Amino acid sequence: MNTLRLPFFSELKPARNVLIAGAGGGFDVFSGLPLYFNLHAAGKRVHLANLSFSNLPPQTAGRHLTDVLVEVTADSEGSKYYFPEKHLSQWFRDRGKEVPIYAFHRVGPAPVTEAYRVLTDELQIDTVILVDGGTDSLMRGDEEDLGTPVEDMTSVAAADALNPVRVPRKMLVCLGFGIDAFHGVCHAHVLEAVAELIRAGGYLGAFSLLDEMPEVQLFREATKYVLDRTPDRSSIVLTSILAALEGRFGDYHSTGRTVGSELFINPLMAFYWCFRLAHVARRVLYLDQIRPLSGFVETEMRIRRVQAEQQSLRVRRDLPM
Repeated sequence: MNTLRLPFFSELKPARNVLIAGAGGGFDVFSGLPLYFNLHAAGKRVHLANLSFSNLPPQTAGRHLTDVLVEVTADSEGSKYYFPEKHLSQWFRDRGKEVPIYAFHRVGPAPVTEAYRVLTDELQIDTVILVDGGTDSLMRGDEEDLGTPVEDMTSVAAADALNPVRVPRKMLVCLGFGIDAFHGVCHAHVLEAVAELIRAGGYLGAFSLLDEMPEVQLFREATKYVLDRTPDRSSIVLTSILAALEGRFGDYHSTGRTVGSELFINPLMAFYWCFRLAHVARRVLYLDQIRPLSGFVETEMRIRRVQAEQQSLRVRRDLPM
């Protein structure tokens, strides 16, 4: 008996059909690639999805499963300047594999929830892993700064609503501890959230990625391939994670997008933090209020309103270490 085996991998053991989905939009799906390669090598069927920031033309982006869900392939047509899902599918094709990336439009929780239901039914998914590039998905709504919560919480609400009989395993994995400081998140609040999830039984452990791991080498290769094709909107999250994997530290800038700000690249950015999704969802003060909403803007306004209605907000504080 391996007593040091992480609960995260123990929960994944019976999985057969896994959906790894970028929770926060943009490049978040890339943060799930090391898991994709690992689970694929273990003989599981693994699929990729992403809440997309890309322009997804209705006629050329790919097969529509719903009004807000598109099957993006290497043949999809869209923006020449920003289409990471297409470029990722092209990277797979260049290596002899046809891997679609299922892209959710950037809308509110209600249509995304229906799209998740359709997709998990079509692919016969039994396990969903939401992946957040960063850790602002752990903010519950009464913090002084929430980061960029709309996309993350849209995905959390949608995946959490899936039928637990059909999809018995739902998890959230965060990669990139410290990155969200760029967007104002207080990481003392992040660690406080992890502590609360430990007490509630929702924490599945944490583990480090290492540059010499085969899965990480493929992740780096795929990420650099796509970043090279998206030079004007290079991902702050991914460039920071790659820098951490290289052993960079402190105010190190891999992209011009961060010039003028102070970064703190550090080894914790290369850690996966793993949670049971239901426990994360239960902490969010406003989740039930946004579930029926259809639009992105109205979802953002509702989150901000709930935050403003709190009698007191938890203010930023430094880590005493």
